[in-house]
Amino acid sequence: MNAIDPDIAGQLASELPRDDFVRILRTFEDDLGRLARLLEAAVATGDEDGYRRAAHSLAGAAAAVGALRLEHVARIAMDPRNPADPRALAVQVRQEAAAALAELAALADNPPGSA
Repeated sequence: MNAIDPDIAGQLASELPRDDFVRILRTFEDDLGRLARLLEAAVATGDEDGYRRAAHSLAGAAAAVGALRLEHVARIAMDPRNPADPRALAVQVRQEAAAALAELAALADNPPGSA
């Protein structure tokens, strides 16, 4: 499975002007960094509510650009019934975020139909 859903991200890339698509990616990248820092800070301080809020925001942002694996990990983190270690999930969030950003950047460099 790819880090991003090619249908969702590809549709964005093909339907939007390249500059708009790149702007969305940059905004996503900024938001992702901010939200990951909030998630990690909440883990470090034991702030369960802050952790779940950050995970919820991450899941929404990831869904908007088709970052399915990141969305999945964030949804696990936001579920209060899930027994997974928040520290481990924060690491997974960072890994999935990096993979999604790499694939989105490649798509921005070579959007569908640009050949």
